Amino acid sequence: MSKIDRSEITPEHVYLNRRQLIKGMGALAAASLLGACAPGPADDTPAPATGTPPTATPQATDPAAGPTAGPTAVGEQLEGKLTPLEDVAGYNNFYEFTLSKTRVAELAEDFKTSPWDVEVGGLVANPRTFTLEDILAFEQEERIYRMRCVEGWSMVIPWRGFPLSKLLERVDPTPEAQFVRFETLADRDQMPGLTSAVLDWPYVEGLRMDEAMHDLTILATGLYGKDLPPQNGAPVRLVVPWKYGFKSIKSIVKIDLVAEMPVSSWMEAAPNEYGFYANVNPDVPHPRWSQATERVIGTGERRKTELFNGYQEEVADLYAGMDLEENF
Repeated sequence: MSKIDRSEITPEHVYLNRRQLIKGMGALAAASLLGACAPGPADDTPAPATGTPPTATPQATDPAAGPTAGPTAVGEQLEGKLTPLEDVAGYNNFYEFTLSKTRVAELAEDFKTSPWDVEVGGLVANPRTFTLEDILAFEQEERIYRMRCVEGWSMVIPWRGFPLSKLLERVDPTPEAQFVRFETLADRDQMPGLTSAVLDWPYVEGLRMDEAMHDLTILATGLYGKDLPPQNGAPVRLVVPWKYGFKSIKSIVKIDLVAEMPVSSWMEAAPNEYGFYANVNPDVPHPRWSQATERVIGTGERRKTELFNGYQEEVADLYAGMDLEENF
């Protein structure tokens, strides 16, 4: 398998209620945005957003209705620190389209996101295929999360979506279900990057069951008040804010509950560099670079990386007693 400079991974996010989101978005309007960070070749020049938003219209949210989720410990700190829309929209990792961060929006512009089905099965009592309309019928919440790429850069992004747990509850997991396996669409007619041998397609990711059921873990259907653009993982993607971005798999078409830990795409490609947990940890360097600091996209600021990307208070108990260096 061909080797590349792997480093893009990102979705770090924090709760903010709707009023806070609207306030934080203030001067930011229009256009499309970003996607999940998967390890990729270095390219530090953000490009302006291009691309057409998905055609599906999600359930509307009413700012006057008040908050749908309380802020996390770091929620208040993110207000006013949103990454500029043009950077979120134009600096993406989505290898199914290209290895270039700045060309994803262009190459994904005509990506068809409707109709769309997500098949959910495995160790469940009620396997089901959810249409895009089914997914958009879940109560949508506005959340602002910090996002940290394994490559050492970060953003702050306002997402729209709902807890993954709400969808999993609909299929009634059996006691044997210990992990959740996710799979991305692999359509060679629409995704020119699938000719690359960098990964074994389709893209696969996984979570432990308690991680998947945690309230911070969401299925995102939009960002910046709009539907997800193709380069950001339209029409539905995972967002796990305390993990490196490559865990936040895009354009999901299949979810299986399984008994054994799934082997994710980056684990298979480079098991010495990318582990199953991929928790943001400044004390555990990547084999080829430090994770102690990160470059904030849109500002050029260099900041210290926080354990669990700043969500330690919410998720540290999930890993009590675990060696986080061994379980990277």
